[in-house]
Amino acid sequence: YISRIMNKDIFLTNNLSNQKEKFVPLDSKKIGMYVCGPTVYDDPHIGNARPLVVFDLLFKVLKCKYGKNSVTYVRNITDVDDKIIKSSKENNILISDLTKKIIKNFNDDCKFLNCENPTEEPKATDHVKGMIEMIEKLLIKKAAYENKGHVYFQVNKFSDYGKLSNKKLEDLIAGSRVDVSENKKNPEDFVLWKPSNDNEPSWDSPWGKGRPGRHL
Repeated sequence: YISRIMNKDIFLTNNLSNQKEKFVPLDSKKIGMYVCGPTVYDDPHIGNARPLVVFDLLFKVLKCKYGKNSVTYVRNITDVDDKIIKSSKENNILISDLTKKIIKNFNDDCKFLNCENPTEEPKATDHVKGMIEMIEKLLIKKAAYENKGHVYFQVNKFSDYGKLSNKKLEDLIAGSRVDVSENKKNPEDFVLWKPSNDNEPSWDSPWGKGRPGRHL
């Protein structure tokens, strides 16, 4: 089985071209997979299992073909989010206890599905400093703006917005669930940083105490 995989080409659908293309790594000794992991506000449901299994299968196939030390699989954990704050209040549980519990349940489910552990599993809360630096760069480039302690990404400043999903900006706006806010310049803009209320997770930033938006 392994020898058959090693002798076969791998084809993946490229969202940018919307076509199935042969996978050719830039460096066959240094292949990277970065995938979206869970937002840990509630136990995973069966729909969450599908991408887990698909990504795990790809991870295993890549390791078979290129060697187990040639593939780095990163799966992030979003452990700061409005849904997490809401769930902690509804269940009368500390945010730290809630996220710890859901992360354990998530990992137990992964083990039950015979999914391998990723190479790295970074938590959002461990990288807030880097997020703040990213926001600062976007502000310098005029791709983002600050208003009343909020920082928003200005969608119409990015000419290629929607290109990866093969959609036009006006189509994305028409079909989106837009958060209405008087702080925005445009309804489609999304928050990168927001102020935190009392008893909510917060970090110091150039825009005041707050937390990153989930898109960041």
